[in-house]
Amino acid sequence: MKTTNPNFARLMLVATAFWVATSPVSSAAEAPVNAAKPKPVDPTLQGEEIAVLTQPPFVPPPITRRHATKVIVHLEVQEVVKRLADGVDYLFWTFGGDVPGSFIRVREGDLVEFHLANHPSSKMPHNIDLHAVTGPGGGAASSFTAPGHESQFSFKAINPGLYVYHCATAPVGLHVANGMYGLILVEPENGLPPVDREYYVMQGDFYTTGRFGEEGLQPFDQRKAEDERPSYVVFNGSVGALVGDNALKAKVGESVRLFVGNGGPNLVSSFHVIGEIFDRVYQEGGIRPSQEQVQTTLVPAGGSVIVEFGLEVPGTYILVDHSLFRAFNKGALGMLKVEGEDNLLVYSGKEVDAVYLGRQAEAGTDAQRRVVELEAARAAAITADPKIASLTKEIQIERGKGVFMQTCFVCHQMEGQGIPGQIPPLAKADYLMEDRDRSIRIVLQGMTGEVVVNEKKYNGVMLPMNNLSDAEIANVLTYVRNSFGNQGDAIAPDEVRRVRAELPVVNTPAFE
Repeated sequence: MKTTNPNFARLMLVATAFWVATSPVSSAAEAPVNAAKPKPVDPTLQGEEIAVLTQPPFVPPPITRRHATKVIVHLEVQEVVKRLADGVDYLFWTFGGDVPGSFIRVREGDLVEFHLANHPSSKMPHNIDLHAVTGPGGGAASSFTAPGHESQFSFKAINPGLYVYHCATAPVGLHVANGMYGLILVEPENGLPPVDREYYVMQGDFYTTGRFGEEGLQPFDQRKAEDERPSYVVFNGSVGALVGDNALKAKVGESVRLFVGNGGPNLVSSFHVIGEIFDRVYQEGGIRPSQEQVQTTLVPAGGSVIVEFGLEVPGTYILVDHSLFRAFNKGALGMLKVEGEDNLLVYSGKEVDAVYLGRQAEAGTDAQRRVVELEAARAAAITADPKIASLTKEIQIERGKGVFMQTCFVCHQMEGQGIPGQIPPLAKADYLMEDRDRSIRIVLQGMTGEVVVNEKKYNGVMLPMNNLSDAEIANVLTYVRNSFGNQGDAIAPDEVRRVRAELPVVNTPAFE
């Protein structure tokens, strides 16, 4: 019978679909084609264990068993606000609450049952792509997880090596740029050669709307990320994560293995330890040493390297990305502190770089610690009296000390003594203390030509530091005006802002 009702066909389709969906399956031939299949049994596996995960810079202990097993990994995604630099916070997206994510260690042949949980407080869905996985998306296709949910998948660790893992949820670059990466080590069947110490170091580049050191909670800057112009390049998620009290530690006579990764998302790392030679380098995370006696090794974005070296001489060894403006101006700097007896046959102890870098890092750490103490005291005072809301002079001095150690001390020297005939002293300097605005202008514009300080002539060049923020300039001038035998009032950021506005506009490339 022919009908003129245009909805009749659609109604019949709906009714048919409902009938099919609610009717019992009468035979095996009618069973759904996507019904779950029983998992095959792997006869090579013995038992099961829960994976030990560690936060950077620590590494789980070497695997001593000589058989494959089922390893259960539980990893939680958290979106957390944490420190990126002194006074600078950032909303990191993390695997396990830290950047980089938790270190995972399994053995070749293991069956890894992976559980990825996304904390209910998260605002975004996430997943995980482990470069150690042989399968679609490295696990990303099976681990897309909404906030408040958990996903599970399994993979066989068939390829030994050191592999990066990262989030692969679109837009992938955004998730990685916010800190979603880490390392998984698949140890070879017979393990790696024994060493005394193992550490986990991972580089990443971060893109904030504010320039390096600009305080406050900094949002992500998409344009900078697309242009590959990072505000920060850091080890283990923040400026200073591996210096001072957080430095890696070892002793003379020990051997050290560093598992080094590069989360990117954009930059290639030129990894170097100042004062050490890598005895063995496992390039690109492979399990066979590919080179010996190496000074600097490349770590691609989304890649890794294993380096091993022995320690003959005590002291502070500096870890850097040897693209040096990243190390000294954007944060890619760490420390390995080695204790033990001197070996004068190997090293006389007079290398300048090792001395001043060590003092820089230690002084910066002391200043940071003092800032924390003063901030706590200020917070207590504000609680008692809300009218106390501005930075104290003491806090400015300690913050200024950090700026001085980062940008000024190489020329002006640690005690502000300068260089005879070239760099004028800051210590008990009449020229510095006479004119506040002039001091600000010199920092902003630089200075060339002859100047008389404390009745002595100096003729050199000071480069402009207009890449520093108003607060940084105010803090560093407050520091030098109250150090090295000087005593003066604090300089406020508003003063710097006023002087900067009065200067003629010069068309120079912008500093990021």
